[in-house]
Amino acid sequence: MFYREAGQFKTSYAADQQLLPIPMDRVFVIAVVLIAIFVVPVVGSQYWLESILLPVLILSIAALGLNILTGYCGQLSLGTGGFMAAGAYMSYKIATNMPEFMPVWVPILGGGLFAASIGVIFGLPSLRIKGFYLAVATLAAQFFLLWLFQKVPWFVNYSISGVPSAPPETILGFYVTGASASPEAKYLFVLAFVIVLALLARNMVRSRIGRSWMAIRDMDIAAELIGIKPLQTKLTAFAISSFYCGVAGALWSFCYINTVEPTAFDIERSFQVLFMIIVGGLGSVLGSFFGAAFIFLLPILLNNVPGWFGLQLATDVVSHLEFMVFGAAIIFFLIVEPHGLARLWQIAKEKLRLWPFPH
Repeated sequence: MFYREAGQFKTSYAADQQLLPIPMDRVFVIAVVLIAIFVVPVVGSQYWLESILLPVLILSIAALGLNILTGYCGQLSLGTGGFMAAGAYMSYKIATNMPEFMPVWVPILGGGLFAASIGVIFGLPSLRIKGFYLAVATLAAQFFLLWLFQKVPWFVNYSISGVPSAPPETILGFYVTGASASPEAKYLFVLAFVIVLALLARNMVRSRIGRSWMAIRDMDIAAELIGIKPLQTKLTAFAISSFYCGVAGALWSFCYINTVEPTAFDIERSFQVLFMIIVGGLGSVLGSFFGAAFIFLLPILLNNVPGWFGLQLATDVVSHLEFMVFGAAIIFFLIVEPHGLARLWQIAKEKLRLWPFPH
C-alpha cells in the first residue's frame, strides 16, 4: 500500500509536530482543497452548490465553534443558535450602515466579534457551575437573544416586516451575498471562510491555549493546580466558540437564506449543531465536517432512498423516520464509538498503515 511511513524520517521536533506529519496526508488535504476551489464550482450544479454544499460548509463552521467549547474545553452549551443569530443581526446592521469602500468581510467578522462579546457574558456562569446547570444557563442565552432581536427593531433598521433581506455585497465586481449573487460566487466566498477558520482552529488546539482547554476539560482542579487560569481559559473558549458561531450565522443569512430572520436560529438549530459534534466526534476538527455532512444530508437521503426502490412514503412517515434514525445514530456513537466518525476515519487510516499485517 502507498499509505506508509517507512523511510520517512523526522530530524527535528518541529518536523515531528507539524500540522500533517505524514506526506500522504498533506497531499490528500491539498488535493481536496484544490478540488473544492477549482473543480467543484465548475462541475457543481446550482442545486448542489446552493442547497447542499453551502449549508454543509456553514454548519461546519458552527460545529467547529461548538466543538472548541464542548469538545476541547468541556463546557456544554445549548445556545449555539442564539450566538448565530447575534452574528447574523449585527452583520446586517454593520453591512447596511458601513461606508461603500469597506470590504464585504468586515460585517461578517464584526458579527462574529459581537457574538464573541455576548459569549463571554454568558460564559461567566461557567466559573461556578458546570455540566447540566451550565447547559441550562446557555439555553437561557438562546431564548433571551432571539427575544432581544425580535423586540428591538434597531437591529433590523426598524424594518416593518422584521425580516429584512440580506444586503448584496460585491468582491471585484461579483456579488457574493444576497439574492443577486451566483451560486458559484457564494460557494467560493463561504469556502474561503471555512478554510481559514478550520486552519486557525486546527492550530489553536495544538497550541498552548488548546492544551489549556483540554486540561480544563479533563480535570479542572488539577489544571488549576499546575497554573492554568480557569477564568481566562473558559472565557477564551466561550469567546472563540461564539465568534465561530457568529460568523456561521452571518454567512447563513447573507449567503444561504438571503434574509435575517429569528426562526432560522431557533432551539432546533442549537440541538442540530450539538448532534453534529456528537456524531462527528467531540474534540476533533475533522469530526465537525463529518458531523455537519451526516446530519444535514441524512434527511435528504431518507427522502430519496424509498423512491429508488419504488416505495412512496408519506411526508409525516419520513419525518418520523428522520427522528428515529437521528436518535439511533446518537445512541450508537455514544455507546459504541464516543469519538464519532472522526475516530472511525482514524482507525481506517491506522489499518491502512499496517495492512496486510494484523493490527
